[in-house]
Amino acid sequence: VDGWAALYDASGAVVAAAPEWAGRRAARLTADVERLRERPAPASSVVAAPDTEDRIELHSLGTGRRPRAALAVGTASAPGTAERYAVHSAIALLTLTTERSRSLHAAEQRVGAAVLRMLLAGEPDHARAVAGDLYGGLLDAPFRLLVAESAPRQGTDGDPLDALAEAAESAAARSGEAVLVVPERDRLVVLATDGGAAVTACTAYASALEAARLVPESKGGDDEALVVGLSAPAGPIAAASAYRQAEQALSVARRRGRVLVEHEHVAAGSVLPLLADDAVRAFADGLLRALRDHDATGRGDLVASLRAWLSRHGQWDAAAADLGVHRHTLRYRMRRVEEILGRSLDDPDVRMELWLALKATSGE
Repeated sequence: VDGWAALYDASGAVVAAAPEWAGRRAARLTADVERLRERPAPASSVVAAPDTEDRIELHSLGTGRRPRAALAVGTASAPGTAERYAVHSAIALLTLTTERSRSLHAAEQRVGAAVLRMLLAGEPDHARAVAGDLYGGLLDAPFRLLVAESAPRQGTDGDPLDALAEAAESAAARSGEAVLVVPERDRLVVLATDGGAAVTACTAYASALEAARLVPESKGGDDEALVVGLSAPAGPIAAASAYRQAEQALSVARRRGRVLVEHEHVAAGSVLPLLADDAVRAFADGLLRALRDHDATGRGDLVASLRAWLSRHGQWDAAAADLGVHRHTLRYRMRRVEEILGRSLDDPDVRMELWLALKATSGE
């Protein structure tokens, strides 16, 4: 073909170009390639590149709902019969290679799933043996575990979990690092090097979705269903703990309406925002209901007295002064709290539960 050609990977990044200078020209077509990839393969389109008079054909490669690659061919004019035959032959060969790669990729994912199960079962040595050269290097440095969930809406195109997996795998491929990606029904698990390209790509993808949700005109779509939890850095022996951290962060992200939450940020923050959970509020309401029912009859202010006493760490004089009552009155009220609840305030667990219940309902 009298012109140039470029190959794009699943993320839309240029991975090969001929001649070499064509890579810069092909990189300017990223948006066109992304639009093409939204259509089921095989698909093609003719586009015009900025600052050039080339006629550019884009062709998707693969047979899946979302193409795994794309080919761009730029020529000065419409290709003739021989040139078109050459292009179609290249598409056929690249599609065949892509499908073979897809089968190999599926096999690699099965190995990755086995490695992950062994790590979570506390068998890092067996995991290393199975990982071999494919994932072995990944277990030699601190890694992070990412757990993502999605509930795609009926009638929408694409799956945000697929897009997230593509982002991780493409970034890892470009940087030459290993990454373990394991799909699990409506969940995706990614094990990637801490500080590596795959983790960076996943967090960037999630951040972009987070920013899009803040735009009033944004319609959201499937991506609104994506929720991601990211663990702290860990090693093979602590993989199970890292998985729990990722799940905990995922749960917090879901409750807060966030796309991504990192466990390190949750652990470094206050526990109080977690009390907004509906289950915690229900527990708090149930624990304090008897005291509130008592106060509603006008027979004493037990809830306020309990809050003052706990906030003063059980110091009678200070708490009584805050309430403007005698300390004997406060002692009587605390005995009534114990009688009504059937629990001893000498028990630190009881005091902790009551304090959290008061904090969880403090906004009422």
